[in-house]
Amino acid sequence: MTKYIYKYAFALLLGLGVAVSSCDLNVDPRQSIDADQALNTPDGVEAAVNSVYARLRQSTNYGRNLLGLSDALADVGRTTSNSGRLIQENNNQPNAHFNSIPGSGLSFWQNSYFAINEANLILDAIASGVEGASAGQLARWEGELKFLRALYYFDLVKVYTYIPTAIYQPGLVDEGGIPMPLEGSITSDIAFVRNSPRSTIDENYNQIVQDINESIAALSTSSRAGTQFASVGAAQGLLARVQLYRGNWAAARDAAAAALESEVGTVLGGMDYVAGWRAQNHPEAMFEVRFQIAGEAIGVNESLQSTYTVLLNLDNKNAQGGWGDFIPNQRVLDFFGLAPLQIGEPASDNNNWDVTRNDDVRAHLYTTGSTVRGARNIECVKFISKAGFAYGDNVPVIRKSEMHLIRAEANYQLGNTGEALTELNAFKSLRGLEAVSVSGEDILEEILLERFKEFAFEGHRFFDLKRYGRDLDKRYLGANNFVPFDDFRILPLIPQREVDGNTNLNQNRGY
Repeated sequence: MTKYIYKYAFALLLGLGVAVSSCDLNVDPRQSIDADQALNTPDGVEAAVNSVYARLRQSTNYGRNLLGLSDALADVGRTTSNSGRLIQENNNQPNAHFNSIPGSGLSFWQNSYFAINEANLILDAIASGVEGASAGQLARWEGELKFLRALYYFDLVKVYTYIPTAIYQPGLVDEGGIPMPLEGSITSDIAFVRNSPRSTIDENYNQIVQDINESIAALSTSSRAGTQFASVGAAQGLLARVQLYRGNWAAARDAAAAALESEVGTVLGGMDYVAGWRAQNHPEAMFEVRFQIAGEAIGVNESLQSTYTVLLNLDNKNAQGGWGDFIPNQRVLDFFGLAPLQIGEPASDNNNWDVTRNDDVRAHLYTTGSTVRGARNIECVKFISKAGFAYGDNVPVIRKSEMHLIRAEANYQLGNTGEALTELNAFKSLRGLEAVSVSGEDILEEILLERFKEFAFEGHRFFDLKRYGRDLDKRYLGANNFVPFDDFRILPLIPQREVDGNTNLNQNRGY
């Protein structure tokens, strides 16, 4: 296939991208390039690779849904009805599960496959060389693109399919994994996948692991500075998470250990950990999605900041900010000893309110909001104008602390309960908690509880429940809010237009 065809195909992709997302609040990649330069020059390839990174910023992906919507599906919080967003997801209504953004038609599925097709086209092009590119550049592009393709595919497979450690057997034959095209599509059809059928879940994970390992090999020879780019450490962290989900415990343990030994990211303890959440670039981040300018910000409707808090900033609680659509439930409040606390007069001034807290340093990531939307609620403030402008917080996708909890869980599953408990208690100490003395299955429950506390409002809880085959018990929202693991609502609807346009793509059961 000639470079001219790749150039033409990528030019089509850029044009289609504008059409698809023109109604969305997110801007298309500012690294967009002229068709005459697409994939023909090092500058063109560099811009194209940056475009694949940029799609992670969409609210369908890490801009909001992989964190906020995931936790709304789980048992982390409750909705406030301030804007009406995430209510159906929080109540686990059918079809309210990674569906399209109203008014845009863009979905998590479509944005992710669009990015994957971009990655595939670039990989196809650089395989035959790019005039003027060095061997180091070629290796780095391959490493970054295979890391990104693995991340996009892993996020798709964990959402749309069962997780290998807990598969609902009666649905396995009917559903399986997700389509996994590994070559770029050169047509103007946005389906991308040439009527590809669903691969098996095992095939999906095999390819994801292969991509990550090849990424590590390529990036070990050349990589860019900055945690907004793929690196060997970031790839090792992603590999640890993927192997944990797969139940490949020894591989998960070893990858977590390698990630902890890498120079990327720093494990923080005490109030340094809290300060890390106020920094523009989280010191614990091994890989983060970065919003560099205000023009890339998601906006007041669907950003993480606006989803979690009504505050504009922490300096003045009376300043009108977001919607505060999703707030902690009572269980999360109890984790950290959180209750409203008046600290001054008059009571009508929102700056005169804070919260009570226990010794867990993570309690400092919560405070009272304001009465701008009516009620003054306790809210999570992990994301609140950290980048220096509203609604565009950098999002840590992989944090180094996660590696400790992955290694502890993997060691427990391998029967190394002493090592698991030692690591768990060392982690608890970082968060200001006393050691626990437990044994047997209680060790696993303590690890999962610590993951719940650590990653509240970061989108892990739904998948932790899913990978252990556990029911969603949300009866605190109402008598009918109980979703057993064998319920079809554990998996989302594949966008119907994708199923209609691909005769080989079967829909998830129940839809």
